[in-house]
This record gives sequence, structure tokens and C-alpha cells, in this order.
Amino acid sequence: MKFHDLAGLMDERMSRQWAAAEASAYGWGGVRAVSEAIGMSPHTIRKGSTELAGREANPDIPIPPRIRRPGGGRKRCTESDPELSAALELVVDPVTRGDPMSPLRWTCKSTTRLAEELTRQGHPASPSTVGRLLKAAGYSLQSNRKTKEGGGHPDRNAQFEHINAMVKAFQENGQPVISVDTKKKELVGEFKNGGREWQPSGHPQEVLVHDFMDKELGKAIPYGVYDVTGNQGWVSVGIDHDTARFAAEAIRRWWKKMGSRRYRGADRLLITADGGGSNGSRCRLWKVALQELARGLGIPLHVCHFPPGTSKWNKIEHRMFCHITQNWRGRPLVSHEVIINLIANTATDRGLTIQAELDPGSYPTGIKVTDEQLAAVNITPNAFHGEWNYSILPGKREK
Repeated sequence: MKFHDLAGLMDERMSRQWAAAEASAYGWGGVRAVSEAIGMSPHTIRKGSTELAGREANPDIPIPPRIRRPGGGRKRCTESDPELSAALELVVDPVTRGDPMSPLRWTCKSTTRLAEELTRQGHPASPSTVGRLLKAAGYSLQSNRKTKEGGGHPDRNAQFEHINAMVKAFQENGQPVISVDTKKKELVGEFKNGGREWQPSGHPQEVLVHDFMDKELGKAIPYGVYDVTGNQGWVSVGIDHDTARFAAEAIRRWWKKMGSRRYRGADRLLITADGGGSNGSRCRLWKVALQELARGLGIPLHVCHFPPGTSKWNKIEHRMFCHITQNWRGRPLVSHEVIINLIANTATDRGLTIQAELDPGSYPTGIKVTDEQLAAVNITPNAFHGEWNYSILPGKREK
């Protein structure tokens, strides 16, 4: 309001010196506050501060009478080169702008590279000018976003509805429902782990330069079991291979340590899983391992697989694994004990608790399941997509 009232009475020099005086009176952050209030460039306000300081140091030096005429000074690049903005958009997005042969099509389009290319084309511009023009044109720094799922199955939504109906039916009857999956394998040792953690300034935790697997420590394979109803999780950390028998053993451990205590009267178990991996719908060993598990638990196992390309909708991904990743971000996973403790101490405000245990067992790969072994599995396919939805009974299959 002050500037609005006085603007007509002050010349350019007086305006910037007045703004500098206001910024000085404001204190810390004054330049930015005054700049945002009256729309004057921070550089101009700082110039006024320099002039005021010079007057205080040399009060006897007369003020030069010359004032720049209105509109004077260096013109903006877009005024001296009206085609600059169009040329910039052409090099930023060459394909949609009609220039598929642009030299910047296959390079990192930083403001420096864009400025160099514009200058080469006869449109001189600095990196800061390029950044300002890009923001004015509606551009911003964007990362890739995982949204394209590829070709979806025609019964994709119907399968989701079927899974939802099965989960609700089990929950209404007090029966357990679990979501299972394998988390990303992790190198064990002093290796860089994504994320940041508070440390004394200038003293980050030092890790190895190269991520070559330590032959003694190897890798950690976390296989998770998430109790959808109870919001509780179990993670078996394997050290051998991610196989179907390893997955089934993780479910068995969850049932022994957690599930059987929570669901004492359970007479069946619903498992929701991805369509691929060690618990994939086409994996023969998975079905054989589930048959062994069903006999060991003494209850039928009902399985529902998510359609191809939809694994991100599996509950365990965004209700358990994401919190584990957040909990150990920025921390080197130097030992199996550290991994177990970090997983087991993961919790949320909504009541998520997790138990974890090391599974030192051996799970060899390359096991072939014969037709006779598969035929012995007491499996009952569902009428709707039996390859995705089926039940495995604990008893022997009737011939």
C-alpha cells in the first residue's frame, strides 16, 4: 500500500532505494518479502541496498542526476528474438512439434543443453532464460510414471470383482484371508540403500562403491504374508532361492506363529497372489507345495490370482511392503540380523505390526513336476477362470 501511494512520486532510483530501506527495516527475509509485495526484482532491491550503503559511507559525494528513461535497459530475449519461444518448444518436444530429426531427441534435455542448441540455431539464450521460458510455457520437471499396464485381459475387472467377493465372504465368516508376494531381493552388506537418514552434517554413513554381491553374506529374499483382516504381517527372509516351496514354507510359518492363534476356529484359508513368480498361477511346483501345505495345516486352501499385469493391486504391496521400504530407507542392510530387526520394527499409526524370521532352508531350483505328481494334487478349479481360482483340499485326490 505504501508503494502504491508513493510510486507516482518516485523515480526509478528512489523506488529501489525506498524498497531497500523497507527490506532493511523488515529484517531477515526482507528482500523476498518486499519483492513479493510490490513486484520488484530482488536484484533491483539489492542494488538499492548497495546504493544506500554507498551514500552512508560517502555522504559528501553528490547523487548523479542522470535517470534512465522509462523502458530503458536491456530487452528481454523474447522481445529481441520473437521466435525464441517457438524454437525452444521445438527442441524440447521435437516429435510432437514436427521435427523428429532434432539433434536433441536422443540426449538429456537439461537447460544447459537446450541453451546450447538454441544458440547454435541462432537464438542466443542462457540456461536461466531457458528455465524461465519453460516455466512460463507450462513445463516442469517430471519423472516417469507407471500407469500403462499393457494389454489387459478381457476378464480383468471380472476377476477383481471375483476376488473382492471371495474376500468379503471369508471375512464375514471369520475365516483368514492373506495376501502373499516376494519383496525385491536385497544385497546383504555395506551397500548403498536408497533414501536419506538424519546424520551429523558432513558425516554420511560410508558404504562400498560397487554393488558386487558378498559371497559370504549373499542376498536376502523377503517373502511376505499379509493378514488382510487383521492388518498384520509376516516376513520370511530366505537366503537360498525364491521357489514355490519357499513361498509355501513362509505361509506355514505365518500360520504356526500368527494365523492359528488369531483364527482358532478357521476351517479354510484364502490366499490372494500374483499371477507370476514363485506363486504364479502356471507354476506346477506351487500347486504341489500347496498340497503339502494343506495336508500339514489340515484345512482347504482357496487361491485367487490377480490377472496378468496387475500385481500392484495386491494388498501386500501398498499395505506392508511400502512401509518396510520406508522404515529401512537410507540404511545399509549389513547383515541378516539387521534386516530382520528393521522389518520387525516396522509399524504404522493404523496398527500394522510385522513379525520376521530368517529361513536358512535350502530351496533348489530346476525341480520338474511330472504329470503324475500334478495329477495327484487334490485341486478343484472354480467355474470362473479355474486357472486363476481354485481350491486345494488336504485329502488325497479321488481317482
